[in-house]
Amino acid sequence: MGYPNVNTLWAETLAEELAAGGVDAVCLSPGSRSTPLTVAFAEHPEIRTFSHLDERSAAFFALGRARRTGKPTPLVCTSGTAAANFHPAVIEADQSGVPMLLLTADRPPELTDSGANQTVDQEKLYGDAVRWYRDMPEPEAEPRKVRMLRTTAARSLAAATGSTPGPVHLNCRFRKPLEPTPVPDDDPEGVPDDWADGDRSAAEGRDGPFVRTEQGRPELPADEVVRVARAVEAADRGLLVAGPADDGLAPEALEKLAAATGFPVLADPLSDLRFGPHVDRLDAPVCGGYDAYLGSDAVASWADPDVVLRFGASPTSKPLRHSLRDSDCRQFVVDPAGGWTEAEFTASDLLVADPNATASALAERVTARGEASWRRRFAAAERAHWNAVEDALAPGERYWEGGVLADAARLAPDPTTLFVSNSMPVRDLDRFGRPRTANLTVLGNRGASGIDGITSTALGAGSATDDPLVLVTGDLAYYHDMNGLLALGRCGVDATIVLVNNDGGGIFGILPIAEHDTFESQFRTPHGLDFGPTGDLYGLEFRRVGDRAAFEEAFEKSVDSAGTQVIEIQFDSGESHDRREELTERSRRAIATR
Repeated sequence: MGYPNVNTLWAETLAEELAAGGVDAVCLSPGSRSTPLTVAFAEHPEIRTFSHLDERSAAFFALGRARRTGKPTPLVCTSGTAAANFHPAVIEADQSGVPMLLLTADRPPELTDSGANQTVDQEKLYGDAVRWYRDMPEPEAEPRKVRMLRTTAARSLAAATGSTPGPVHLNCRFRKPLEPTPVPDDDPEGVPDDWADGDRSAAEGRDGPFVRTEQGRPELPADEVVRVARAVEAADRGLLVAGPADDGLAPEALEKLAAATGFPVLADPLSDLRFGPHVDRLDAPVCGGYDAYLGSDAVASWADPDVVLRFGASPTSKPLRHSLRDSDCRQFVVDPAGGWTEAEFTASDLLVADPNATASALAERVTARGEASWRRRFAAAERAHWNAVEDALAPGERYWEGGVLADAARLAPDPTTLFVSNSMPVRDLDRFGRPRTANLTVLGNRGASGIDGITSTALGAGSATDDPLVLVTGDLAYYHDMNGLLALGRCGVDATIVLVNNDGGGIFGILPIAEHDTFESQFRTPHGLDFGPTGDLYGLEFRRVGDRAAFEEAFEKSVDSAGTQVIEIQFDSGESHDRREELTERSRRAIATR
């Protein structure tokens, strides 16, 4: 076999073991100290490499791939501030439970705290945001150490994808020479020929991963299933609430539970349950307009639900969260990791169990369905709301930001990966994105809800599938991650990017600070930037449209075309806010009169 030096042995063994564990892609950022890892991954025949000049964008790109695939795309960077630039994406991966593996190159231990160039303290750099951390020993051609390396690689993948998925950090120390050049003193040429028979597996590995980890998922004991089923059966008015989820309730399990209980489904746009063939197969309504009417005078006469079954993270909708807070009812939160995803602190029961197994087990036990009138009430409210949205999108009506999200969700091909930015886009999709039977995989970074890395995360998700990719983003999020647009050419991703430009932080206009003197200069912060030149800079088509008809035409043309098109549509944030309020009142009046 033979290796020119121990760094090459170490890096190639790590790449080989990660590939054996299922890794098929890696994000590489250029740098000197990470040379052994970069060369090993770049030359591995089974691993696809994505080259990113900016570590921050690289980390969000890897986050997006993991959201789409459910497995980590390892990140490699050099030492120093390069590793610090991974941190925002690490926080998002931690908060939203997305697998991530960080391989940060580092200097030898004796250079720590010495003033050596590009040397910082990288030990536990990401604090408690990682599921597991290991400061790796220096490379050495010694069987026990190589077995440790293989075992660590297998353990890192298991930790990143376990019952509480998230980031794992391996800090990899290398001393010069970093390139794959011969170093006689290392003497790794005889590996594994000069090793004893019992040590050959260290260098040659095993058939598959060096260590196989079987991931278990907690299930409720039978008596607990009976207890919850009795509470569900006793309820005349129940709800199934599905919040944002990367690994949440599957449509098949939802169908079983909804059929057994008859409960309306309140599906967050990021739950993977608002869109899909199941929408028309259920006799219980799949609701998407609740953000407009829950907690309002339009439904003040409605009785509280008796029981609520909650899956996924906390819903995007504040009216829904507050409505659940104010309801005097039994609330079951299902979370396989035993975390707490209910910030109003009104839930009564935490079920530490796999959501799909729980839904299926309850469906088998429940024999009584909720009141038909309760289902009809939600179905009627949904019809009234979506009729109001349709009326607001009629010719002659003023277009508004929420209309863009309504149209993007309506016009997206089947199938599509639809990524939405934080702040107003995800909220507008929540209120105006009508459920439909198309297979739309809707993603967003709702773990920490930042606007950084949005473009890169979307492009990472798009790189993992042949489905069309649609990104709807605001102008500040677009500005924050313009570096990420470089991945279009370097990583071979095509996208339809819808840029909703209201010249600043439009979301602050719905907060009380909007009445303060500092609002315009310190919160909305209009930037006045012309984003058109990004077309020439990043080799994409940039088109600015002015109304709904032009947007629809540009959108449909883009999703049917190769390459990447940015479709910008400009709005006044104040006018869009007024339009949202006007439409919401129209919706509530229609519901109240039914």
